[in-house]
Amino acid sequence: MTIFLSVLGVIGVSASGPIMAATAAPVLAIAFWRNLLGAVLMGGPALVSKRAEFLALTSAEYRRLGIAAVALALHFACFITALKLTSVAAATALVCLQVAWIALFDALLGSRPQASVVAGLGVAFVGVVIITGFDLSLSGEALLGDLLALAGGALAAVYQMAGAAARRTLSTGTYTTLCYGACAVILVALCAATRQPIVGFSPAAWAGILAVTLLAQIMGHSVFNHLLAVMSPLVVSMIILLEIPGAAILAAVFLGEQLPLGTYGGLVLILVGLAVVIRGQQRRKARRSPVDEGTAVAPPPALGGE
Repeated sequence: MTIFLSVLGVIGVSASGPIMAATAAPVLAIAFWRNLLGAVLMGGPALVSKRAEFLALTSAEYRRLGIAAVALALHFACFITALKLTSVAAATALVCLQVAWIALFDALLGSRPQASVVAGLGVAFVGVVIITGFDLSLSGEALLGDLLALAGGALAAVYQMAGAAARRTLSTGTYTTLCYGACAVILVALCAATRQPIVGFSPAAWAGILAVTLLAQIMGHSVFNHLLAVMSPLVVSMIILLEIPGAAILAAVFLGEQLPLGTYGGLVLILVGLAVVIRGQQRRKARRSPVDEGTAVAPPPALGGE
């Protein structure tokens, strides 16, 4: 059953990029609807079972939720725009660098990284240079997409770090309901400010929005949240990395996306580098004191490119 759920989760998040790239709707509208629908689907059960938790929220929890929601909204804006400008494979791989961004942010906050983490970051950086180099030779638009995907990865890292802090005191249902809901409010405001419509799309576009909500927002996230309870975070993080080749394969099969051979080499280097970073981060966490580990709550699973 665990293997089946792992495969299901990888398919869910891997399909996200290709579906959003093919959905003929404004970028912010896609992000708005998937978060609104996600909040509604997650919020129904949570409001029934966690009403006391919703009513007892503190100002610190609201602050953490606010940071997470803003970062998530901007992440989606950057990532979905990147999918429209560059290849699905490149955008997914570059946004998955959120793991590397977290390691860098930890270092900036005073955490001394392990040598293996630094080595993994170096390998992943070489992969980024290779991908952006090939995209620069293709078009300036593709390079802009790469840069937006990198920014989306950094914003996803902020979301994860704020979310991990919020999850120390909030259940998954409460956290996701409020975070997705606040993210939807921010996105509808951005839609209004940029005059992007949120209705009036073709049936195919609505089908794409619904599909990405069910596959990535619900199936992918829900599966990986469950797996965090029965598997180690290291294994779950490694499984999520399969989104990179998964998205590339789906984009090639269903969108006919063909990339220069060197770009695939860059994808492999990013995949290997991130795996090394994750292992190094987990080893550092394993050396924390039992008291620290006992009070920690598993953070939300990595967004990846979903």
